[in-house]
Amino acid sequence: MSFDDALLTEIRDRFAHVERCPFTGERIFFENAGGALTLNEVVETSARLAAIPDNQGRDNPASHALVEVIAQAREDVRTFFDAPGGAVVFGESGTELLFRLIRDACLGAAPGPVVGSTVEHPASRSACARWAGESGRAHILIPHDDATGRVTAEAYAAALPADAAVVTVLHTSPVTGISMDLPAITRVIRERAPGALIVVDGIQHACHGGISLAQADVDGYVISPYKVFSRHGYGVAWASDRLTALAHDSLVGGPAHQWELGTRDTGAYATFSDVVSYFDWLGGQVSEAGDRRARIEAAAAAIHAHETALTQAMLQGTDNLPGLASLPGVKVIGGIENAAREGLVSFWSSARPSPEIVAELNARGIRTHLRKADHYSGNILEPLGQADCIRVSMAHYNSLAEVRAFLDAMRSILN
Repeated sequence: MSFDDALLTEIRDRFAHVERCPFTGERIFFENAGGALTLNEVVETSARLAAIPDNQGRDNPASHALVEVIAQAREDVRTFFDAPGGAVVFGESGTELLFRLIRDACLGAAPGPVVGSTVEHPASRSACARWAGESGRAHILIPHDDATGRVTAEAYAAALPADAAVVTVLHTSPVTGISMDLPAITRVIRERAPGALIVVDGIQHACHGGISLAQADVDGYVISPYKVFSRHGYGVAWASDRLTALAHDSLVGGPAHQWELGTRDTGAYATFSDVVSYFDWLGGQVSEAGDRRARIEAAAAAIHAHETALTQAMLQGTDNLPGLASLPGVKVIGGIENAAREGLVSFWSSARPSPEIVAELNARGIRTHLRKADHYSGNILEPLGQADCIRVSMAHYNSLAEVRAFLDAMRSILN
């Protein structure tokens, strides 16, 4: 069920550049997987914190206030991830944090192979390839199913060796929008290889909500805040006590088990608190939940329902407009009916080349993205025999009217 018009208007009012690009003017933004829209509050917080000259760790009121902002952000991350304990790590980017967590796991874990899957983004696959080699470990890739775009718990169960030392999991694919059943996969890993360190790429999943590390027993979870309504310039991770106990890059004589190096931008911490506050607010609009975590869960459920309504309309059609499933030569990656889809549809058409379709949509003020069989998307497209596809990625602030405009444009482009 989608948001009603009044609530959707309130939601859209909280974001910058919802309907207009600052460079090209009016447009529909269906490129959210490349980077979601930014909360207005994040823009304001960034400017306010950037102007403060004081550093953390000094004995003055401004410095104390900055330390409080950082401490609050760490608690907000734990609430958002549903992850008590462990360490909250702010870094350069989601990719950088995946490399760091995977590197330290590979260098510090017990003997055994590194295991991932072919569906994963190159951030985790590249880190595993590098650090498996550097630590003298085999690197095993579990094949994903091309038809559904998923790697399942059963696939992990069939291929995972009992001595697996490090295991990586992709929560949701940024190419297809298809999510993996993370709790089911981690249960299998714990049963088959209880000593393994599990690191999860949650970068694409985060803006759709629904993260609960209490339900998925992992050692590391990484997101990129610019893909979840914040801004560029930092990444966020959670690391278990077990992973944190391993050796890390750190200053000689510095605090034990320190992940972060140097003075981080306090504005990064503060702007992620803004994101968590937004989920809290939205949960209060769609439920009467009494505590913050429950409101975040309610927001995630409402986001999923709204985005499902949008993707179903895009695939099946609405208001006498044919959906993608009915348009000439269209093939949807992951299939038309896929309950694991999260707000994203990737497709191609034999009727027209993908680059032409993206260009035509852009000319009509509809922003989508061309994915190529390169180092980012080749693992998905090459097995399908495709050189490229069109990615249409939505978020919960997109509307059914925007989907209608997209379908009307596609009908014209392909007919």
